[in-house]
Amino acid sequence: MRKFLATGLVLGMSAVAAFAGEVRIGFVTTLTTPAAVIGRDMVDAAKLAVKNMGGKMAGLDVRLIIEDDGFRPDTGRLKTVKLIKQDKVDFLTGYIWSHVLLASRKPALDAGKFLISANAGPSPLAGKLCNRNFFSASWQNDQIPMAMGEVLNQLGIKSLYLINPNYAAGKNMVSGVSRTFKGKILGKDFTRWGKGAQLDFSAELAKAKASGAQAIFSFYPGKAGAAFIKQFQQAGLDKSMKLFTVYTIDALSLPKFQKAGLKVVLGSQSTHFWSPDMDNPANRKFVSSFRAAYGRYPSFYAAQAYDAINLIRSGVEGARGDLSNTDAIRAAMERADFGSVRGKFTYGNNHFPIQNFYLREVVADADGNWTFKTVKTVLKNHQDPYAKDCPLK
Repeated sequence: MRKFLATGLVLGMSAVAAFAGEVRIGFVTTLTTPAAVIGRDMVDAAKLAVKNMGGKMAGLDVRLIIEDDGFRPDTGRLKTVKLIKQDKVDFLTGYIWSHVLLASRKPALDAGKFLISANAGPSPLAGKLCNRNFFSASWQNDQIPMAMGEVLNQLGIKSLYLINPNYAAGKNMVSGVSRTFKGKILGKDFTRWGKGAQLDFSAELAKAKASGAQAIFSFYPGKAGAAFIKQFQQAGLDKSMKLFTVYTIDALSLPKFQKAGLKVVLGSQSTHFWSPDMDNPANRKFVSSFRAAYGRYPSFYAAQAYDAINLIRSGVEGARGDLSNTDAIRAAMERADFGSVRGKFTYGNNHFPIQNFYLREVVADADGNWTFKTVKTVLKNHQDPYAKDCPLK
């Protein structure tokens, strides 16, 4: 027994020694199902961020451990637990989907880990479920559609029909646009989401047309977004209604839309906190190095993943490489004192960014590739509406 215990002690000490001098970051994203294109873009950006910092944070080697959530909350939770218990990560990030992040929240935070969302921004985590060790490197789900609601008012849109996926983020999109849009909402549909997501929208589009609404507002990331826009045009609705989307038209889908000749996309406008043409040193370096490395424009998913890794770096450097000093890590991340691709921003009490939101338009660049240009600022230094419910000060 003594020999067994001694052997176990040596093995345990060896494992600790193996992790010494290393920042271990668990990255949970979607690498299978049609949504994998988003996850791969995020992973590419995270790897680029590590490369651009020379593979070091405060002199410590950086190790990314990547796991696939399979677009399922139960799988995402299991992978989160695996990263905590088996891989002994210091930080957890990634998380495209709100339902996956919500399922993974408790095991991550109960274990005392820092949890940084590189995309999902569900309202509970901005409000009553906020936590001192949770940070967003993106936005709260309601904010970008809130900005779009303001744009709709400015354009004189008086009536809307809403078609969105039936899960936490889809409901936040409806909540967000409804907060700011001053016209009438003439109907809404929520469609099946997750594994086996609905890709035939003919019934919903027919109802939208029959409602007499001036415009449709929708949120469909990934493959579903391409299907929605294609069917909108095929139904001839582009001749009688306007289409406004958030998160649907991005750098991942634009090449496909262009190849398919979906001219309804060129000149379309959407709202976001970031655009590839933003003129600040961090963004110029990010976009140029991403295009050099991967031969394509980065998406906003990539921009957020890049920022998430650099946010972690700011925490590690704030603690001078002492990963046990969680108070120093947290305090440094709260300052948001790093080169963000969005430019300077601050954190609210709930650790969601207080930042600008912009109107972007799809244009052709000098080589004829469809991309985005910034049109104007819609919301300045905007804080999400749930921060008031967060008990953190």
